[in-house]
Amino acid sequence: MTLFEALYRRWGPQHWWPGETPFEVIIGAILTQNTAWTNVERAIARLRAEDRLSPHRLYEADPRALAEWIRPAGYFNVKARRLRAFLDWLFAEFDGRLDQLFALPTPTLRTALLNVAGIGPETADSILLYAAGRPVFVVDAYTRRALLRHRWIAPEASYDDVARFFTTRLPRDTALFNEYHALIVRLGKTTCRTRPQCEICPWRRWLPRGGWADRPSSPASR
Repeated sequence: MTLFEALYRRWGPQHWWPGETPFEVIIGAILTQNTAWTNVERAIARLRAEDRLSPHRLYEADPRALAEWIRPAGYFNVKARRLRAFLDWLFAEFDGRLDQLFALPTPTLRTALLNVAGIGPETADSILLYAAGRPVFVVDAYTRRALLRHRWIAPEASYDDVARFFTTRLPRDTALFNEYHALIVRLGKTTCRTRPQCEICPWRRWLPRGGWADRPSSPASR
């Protein structure tokens, strides 16, 4: 059994990302930084109520009104500036059109996103995977925690090092990467928490002898 199969047998399909359009996914990816998804849903609901869930409608919004609409997502002034930075870039470079943005090759698109203020690797890759449908693996805190505890990565591993743990072992398949990331989030929220519940973890069989630890060892197969 592979790591993915162990998760999938336990929890099944997760139906991610929870967004109705690619633009809504992008908004969610920016707003979800440092907050729970339930708060992002409340912020998106307010944007929907204001009929602002399109690039042009949000671009036209007053910055102070935008900050107020997304208040439920926390750090609302910072996140309003990040949304504004993305929108300014989208309109300056691509006339506000996501189809033009998504016409870029994946490496070029990722580099471009990372050059937008407030967009880091996790946010960029979430946009690539869930909005643009590109086969990139999203790494979050849940992923790092689970891999560290199984000694599959070193504590000093970079974001890209963690991503390569998966991309070098898996076919480049967008649907697989989508489901795998969603299942790891489920793992992190339910069993591989700050205080882990290893006895009920789907990955228990791969734990190092003596229990989980944050020391590196040879990586397991997928």
